Amino acid sequence: MGCRLIAEDPRHGPVTGRIVEVEAYIGEEDRASHARFGRTTRNAVMYGEPGLAYLYLVYGMHTCLNVVTEPSGRPTAVLIRAIEILTGVELARANRIAREAALKRFRGDAAALARVGARIAATPTERLASGPGLVGAAFGLDPTMTGLDLCDPDSPLRIELDPGAGPVTVRVTPRVGIAYAGEPWTSRPWRLLVAGNRSVSAPTGSA
Repeated sequence: MGCRLIAEDPRHGPVTGRIVEVEAYIGEEDRASHARFGRTTRNAVMYGEPGLAYLYLVYGMHTCLNVVTEPSGRPTAVLIRAIEILTGVELARANRIAREAALKRFRGDAAALARVGARIAATPTERLASGPGLVGAAFGLDPTMTGLDLCDPDSPLRIELDPGAGPVTVRVTPRVGIAYAGEPWTSRPWRLLVAGNRSVSAPTGSA
């Protein structure tokens, strides 16, 4: 919270947005974490320096962005679950349309693609990046960006302090969609969100 994500497109400019929802994944002992099986080729960046980007595909099509958060050797990361788009709104819409157009089920189906375009064009700005997969789509992210230094001011993908962010109420809830992890992990209060923000991905639950 209090930070914004910036993704620079060399042809079309940046998409920027305020981070309004995150989830924490804490080490190999966390049964909901990608590190639960130890170090692999896929999750190796989680064992790296804090501030590195860890991107991966969900169901082979949705790109999710995580930020490595602890010193090298300790595999922890924060998933960026939702963002309030600030600038580059039309580029964010175009990125989402392009991402869906690339899915196999739409290839060659002009009518279906037209419906996708109309749906995304009608999506309220505050809902363009209201979920982890939608963050990846709206910001044009893909797993090749894994390892980028999100703290580097010259990085094409970076996180900066948000000078326009005012005081907010942060609510805390259990993480979303991790029933497979079992207790105590499903109940850990490791999801943080800006209360009342319309870009949050799911109901806020209790504080």
